[in-house]
Amino acid sequence: MSERRAPGTVRIIGGEWRGRRLRFPSRPGLRPTPDRVRETVFNWLAPIVQGACCVDLFAGTGCLGLEALSRGAAAAWLVERDPVLARVLAEHVETLGARGHVVRDDAHRFLARSPGPFDIAFVDPPYRDPIEPVLGALDPCLAPGAVAYVERPLPAGLPEPPPGRDWWKRSKAGGIEFGLLREAG
Repeated sequence: MSERRAPGTVRIIGGEWRGRRLRFPSRPGLRPTPDRVRETVFNWLAPIVQGACCVDLFAGTGCLGLEALSRGAAAAWLVERDPVLARVLAEHVETLGARGHVVRDDAHRFLARSPGPFDIAFVDPPYRDPIEPVLGALDPCLAPGAVAYVERPLPAGLPEPPPGRDWWKRSKAGGIEFGLLREAG
């Protein structure tokens, strides 16, 4: 099923900026999380997003971090290494008056010196990159009870959860599997 959106735009689907379309440049490998996946994820996150401190690693268009802010997150760090995308993200944060912090850096370096703890982490690296090292580096940056959103391509899908974490929610849409990790137990 194809998503109805203008090329080079992403739509905020809920909260304060609901329906707002944000433009972004075409970049190799850039693939915003589809609206219907974001709707599912934010339905799952509804009980905890209000007042949460979030990090959107590999932010790209920033649609996950900006969606969290639109729905009441207290703050979000949007981490993006591409200088063009980081500049556009900073412009969107300023235009929206969002409580977002754009960090132009590699996600691994950012996690090594993280300003966390974070209540919600969005982890959607380029599909060619392994996810396990990121999940391992993320754990010390998470607050107790935090959740991490993870998105991976099929057929491989989501990896085994790292030690001390379990898949709380998971689903498939199109060619991806996505889910929320939380502390085991």
